[in-house]
Amino acid sequence: MNTEKKYRNPLVTVDIIIEINAGIVLIERVNPPHGWALPGGFVDYGESLETSAVREAKEETSLDVTLREQFHSYSDPDRDPRHHTVTTVFIATADGIPKADDDAKNLGVFTENSLPSPIVFDHGKIIRDYFCYRKGELKKDIFET
Repeated sequence: MNTEKKYRNPLVTVDIIIEINAGIVLIERVNPPHGWALPGGFVDYGESLETSAVREAKEETSLDVTLREQFHSYSDPDRDPRHHTVTTVFIATADGIPKADDDAKNLGVFTENSLPSPIVFDHGKIIRDYFCYRKGELKKDIFET
């Protein structure tokens, strides 16, 4: 009997806050967990975080995005009910009209006061942190450890 413990690593993901028309783009997910989320997904082997963010944004929203800044990384082991993931969140801009594609069944552009429900994963926290940042709160105050 093999008593050696199997070594497992967290999965690496990206999420993108796409600023457009004075709001942010959220997608309604086709796959579980069902609900609304930031566009994003898994980083492919051999792919940079930045390349993955641009690819995932295009796949899910049909938008060509320009990454403006790396916002923060979120690593709570319970952030995704399916498995342990670590995400790096980017803030991006885009021109054009977003269109749901890939594993997004719907999408919309939302403001802080018009968010849909339910928001899945830890994306509600990410979105709250983002709006605090946009109101001028410093990252060091938002992400105190």
